Amino acid sequence: MINGSLLRDAIISGSINISNKKREVDELNVFPVPDGDTGTNMSMTMGAAQRELEMLDNDTPVDKVAEKAASALLRGARGNSGVILSLLFRGMSKGLAGKKTATCEDMANALELGVKAAYKAVMKPTEGTILTVARVASEKAQEVAYSTNDVAVFWNEVCVTAKETLDKTPEMLPTLKKAGVVDAGGMGLLLIWEAMLEVFKGGEITAPELKKAEVKTITTAISEMGDGEEEINFTYCTEFLVDKKEDCPDALKLRAYLETIGDCVVVVDDDDIIKVHVHTDHPGKALEKGLSFGMLMNLKIENMRIQHEDRLKEAKNAKANNITPVKPEKPFGFVAVAAGDGLEAVFKDLGVDCIVRGGQTMNPSTDDILNAIYQTPAETVFVLPNNKNIIMAAEQAVKLADRRVCVLQSRTIPQGISAMLAFDEDVDFIQNRKNMSKALEKVSTGQITFAARDSDYEGHNIKKGELLVLENGKLAFTDKDITKAALKLTRRLIKSNSSFVTLIYGSDVTDEAAEATYKLIRSKISDKIEITMINGGQPVYYYIVSVE
Repeated sequence: MINGSLLRDAIISGSINISNKKREVDELNVFPVPDGDTGTNMSMTMGAAQRELEMLDNDTPVDKVAEKAASALLRGARGNSGVILSLLFRGMSKGLAGKKTATCEDMANALELGVKAAYKAVMKPTEGTILTVARVASEKAQEVAYSTNDVAVFWNEVCVTAKETLDKTPEMLPTLKKAGVVDAGGMGLLLIWEAMLEVFKGGEITAPELKKAEVKTITTAISEMGDGEEEINFTYCTEFLVDKKEDCPDALKLRAYLETIGDCVVVVDDDDIIKVHVHTDHPGKALEKGLSFGMLMNLKIENMRIQHEDRLKEAKNAKANNITPVKPEKPFGFVAVAAGDGLEAVFKDLGVDCIVRGGQTMNPSTDDILNAIYQTPAETVFVLPNNKNIIMAAEQAVKLADRRVCVLQSRTIPQGISAMLAFDEDVDFIQNRKNMSKALEKVSTGQITFAARDSDYEGHNIKKGELLVLENGKLAFTDKDITKAALKLTRRLIKSNSSFVTLIYGSDVTDEAAEATYKLIRSKISDKIEITMINGGQPVYYYIVSVE
């Protein structure tokens, strides 16, 4: 029988294991754009449950442990992989409801409920992913539960089947096979389950692994810079780890460069990694320089000026769960996800009530989005995720909110802007939802970023640091010249009926460079097409191009 303390320790062990090995999972991502990545998202999602479970007593019944884990995972879910993971554990909670202890049959039924919930949540389930690994393992669990009530034997069979299925994922998805990797989400799930198995077998909770460069001295060095009350000279707090390459230059060279573009520089290294912290107006330059020393991991970019402005407001609501919902004062309100001072200002000007800061490299959690909904004084709240990897987390907030919430399927910033422009306060909810959805579907979006690692993707032999040019979310071409790439991308996006082009330039593009790009594009396309340029200030993406 599985009691509450055993399940609690097993889930905590799973959380620690995915945290220890998140880099290995991140490296399985096929698409080489800078990203929060699967391992990081799953680790942060599990970490939310771990913090809650560590406070439970040994005599907590199994259903309460499962319920506490499921609730924390749902609120802490980040990215699609994190949401799917939370749904799998949500099924476990439902399957164990009302039980002080659980049998293997109970666990098998719980897994089945979780798999059904996860498949239902994904609009177009793709086989060869975490969904397949969970489903096949769940089917095996049903079979094994009839032949044994030894939890260690039972869960071992679940893990063996999950591993066998994971190994087959390259045969199910051609992109995995070509890249020579297995599915990242499936690997993350297996790592969690394997650590749970060790506890079920009577072993210890997995021990956290700390790199030398992540020890207390780093935290101390950063904290000694002050509590943020001092004058802010640069906008973005940028942190990342560098997994050193074989011929890695001396880390002092990286520090010297960073000191030319910012302040509060901390660069500490050991034999394997370099820990970097810098305050700068050009986070992309810091990341690009870091790439010359090795592969980047655990990227985090935060706008310190906005953080400073919000300090007093956030202090009143230090714990997310303690945020008091504001009373509705109007029929409609809006929440949008965005990163960059300029983009946040655009959404505010269009009528967005609350901005959730996040995007490609920093997927906000379900709780982050829910808290923004609570702070929107409206009876109906429209949510604009503006990133395909945030939509599922936003949809989970719908179930938790105390008011009507509609998540529009905006996958890019330009789609979110077009949706807001289509809103009409004089029509009802159904008509607005229809109008805004149609508006975002008419937008074509292009993005220019850089390759975070070497990759062979969809026929492109990509080198780390090269420009990656995306057309409606898919890799269109690579380049080395940002201005020429922006022109080529814009031409590709323009159709015979196109009327408007919007150029949104990021934090690593100067006003002068943006103006030159604007003039080049203006001179090369029809005068009948209107061109607007916006200083978005977004990290990671040099340009976001919108064509309607």
